Amino acid sequence: MSVHRAPFRGLGPRLSLPARTATPPRHALKHSSFPIPHSLTAPSVAAASVRLPRSSIQCRGYATVSAADLQFGQPVYETHPHILKPGELTPGITAQEYADRRARLALSMTEGSVAILHAASLQYKSGAVFHPYRQESNFLYLTGWQEGDAIAVIEKTGPQLGDYVFHLFVKTKNPREEQWSGYRNGVDAARDIFNADEAHSFDQAETLLPKLLEPAKLIYADFQPSRSNPSSWLWRFFSGRDSRPSRTPLYTVMNKLRVVKSDAEVANMRLAGQISGRVITNAMRQPWQREKDLHAFLDYQFIINGCDGPAYIPVVAGGDRANCIHYTVNNSTFKEDEFILIDAGGEYGTYITDISRTWPASGKFSPAQRDLYEAVLKVQRSSVSLCRESARLSLEDIHNVTARGLVNQLRDIGFDVTMSTINQLFPHHVGHYIGLDVHDCPGFSRREILRRGHCVTIEPGIYVPDDEKWPKAFRGMGVRIEDSVCVDEDSPYILSTEAVKEVADIEALRSN
Repeated sequence: MSVHRAPFRGLGPRLSLPARTATPPRHALKHSSFPIPHSLTAPSVAAASVRLPRSSIQCRGYATVSAADLQFGQPVYETHPHILKPGELTPGITAQEYADRRARLALSMTEGSVAILHAASLQYKSGAVFHPYRQESNFLYLTGWQEGDAIAVIEKTGPQLGDYVFHLFVKTKNPREEQWSGYRNGVDAARDIFNADEAHSFDQAETLLPKLLEPAKLIYADFQPSRSNPSSWLWRFFSGRDSRPSRTPLYTVMNKLRVVKSDAEVANMRLAGQISGRVITNAMRQPWQREKDLHAFLDYQFIINGCDGPAYIPVVAGGDRANCIHYTVNNSTFKEDEFILIDAGGEYGTYITDISRTWPASGKFSPAQRDLYEAVLKVQRSSVSLCRESARLSLEDIHNVTARGLVNQLRDIGFDVTMSTINQLFPHHVGHYIGLDVHDCPGFSRREILRRGHCVTIEPGIYVPDDEKWPKAFRGMGVRIEDSVCVDEDSPYILSTEAVKEVADIEALRSN
């Protein structure tokens, strides 16, 4: 496929940032349609985004290049049609949706303000050994850009939806460095593929950003700790050491945008839940002797069945190790008369699923195991049913309903427990928001009334310590049952339904 590149805009005009046209471009119009499937900007669009008098623009004739012949730092449709569909910048999410997100952010900002985001830094395990790169979630949500050493700036230019200018500062293409560290997208891709109105080298940020931010009345920004030298201008800026212009946290605005998921986001999470649920069900079909073997099975199966990989380090706990909520060393063995508890899920397009299941290592529930498991399952089913907009409940409300339900169920099987002591057996919250992150939208209140598009987990659990105050038959058992759920108007949309949880279904897996 041939890609029409935008007219060349010389370095001189790009440096003259303070100059402004009288009426900045309206992105609602700019991004209303895309001239080619994967939404590279059209020549007229690119020209409209230049913020200088037309006479000063240095243009050249159009050049036609084949994107399939180029190398980028992340998949694009032309190079990775097995990963992306036409129109998508990341799996399941189109360039149009990214533009719409930026437009909604700009609309939420105050007059004359600017939002600035810094890409995540590469994290190192030790010495020169690095972890797989993971982009900062808000940066990814607004840009789709999957590389570090980048800065995104969204400048509000008017009161209407689409009144903003999108700047990206990114690393330039460098064949010598790319030979060692992998391909990069480059400045041209920032403009032509990721639809930046103005794209510059990351090395120019220290010079150009102050000019860009000088007229701003307010800056929305968050500081992410990084390996940056505290003496560097970038560290000083994002840490708030440079106090002008005045600034305010960005995450509070972003949380309100991100917490309600689009149809495309829900589709990604449903696919991750479907794949992960089937993998977990398949894990229940076979006997396991070692936690690390089950851990490896889950990670591998998530990947080969279509997920990008595991969403987080799984909990794979046998017996009383399940009473450690975040047990992740996964280095012990299973006994036939114990429970296996796993908390695991894959991610697709960086959207996650979060699932917990508990089953007997033998494949057959003992009477005590069945009683405790059924007590948790009944409450989990009831709490999931409340994840609907018409219920007018918050996660905090559902937590309280869950706690009362667990008290009633446990009393029925011989526990002396009350609402004041249930936290000894149920020490965590019933759920959290999910999305790009396992604990999505950090800081967003669980007291907000759930509405359509909110995605949450529902995960009641009972963890019985070896203590004489609890019935002997249940001591050392840990049971957690968790599903990922999308809130709809009148019913929950369970994203992880393929992971079986009924006693009869679990036992049938091993008997067949």
